[in-house]
Amino acid sequence: MTEERRTGTRIPVEMWVEETSERELYFQRSANLSPGGVFLGNTVPHPVGTVVNLSFTLPGDSQRLQVRGEIVNASDGGQLGMGVKFLDLDPATQQRIANFIERAHPASGIG
Repeated sequence: MTEERRTGTRIPVEMWVEETSERELYFQRSANLSPGGVFLGNTVPHPVGTVVNLSFTLPGDSQRLQVRGEIVNASDGGQLGMGVKFLDLDPATQQRIANFIERAHPASGIG
């Protein structure tokens, strides 16, 4: 049994996420988003601990976000994919993600 480590509200959201590592470029689909990370679904996961750069636009927004993340798991309740924990988010990016989650899921109370 795995221990739940998430501390923030997680909402389902589908968006394209451009993911780059040292030598590779991938286009992934997100399955869900939280203030602390994103789950990229239906993909063969990288090894846990891999650091990646993500670029995405939140639905309904026009400004692209650029974030660094670390692969922290390789499945989500049996769904093939990988959980990415955001690293070193600047306050403005953190707030944009929190605002988006609050608009999409008002009961979260994180905005």
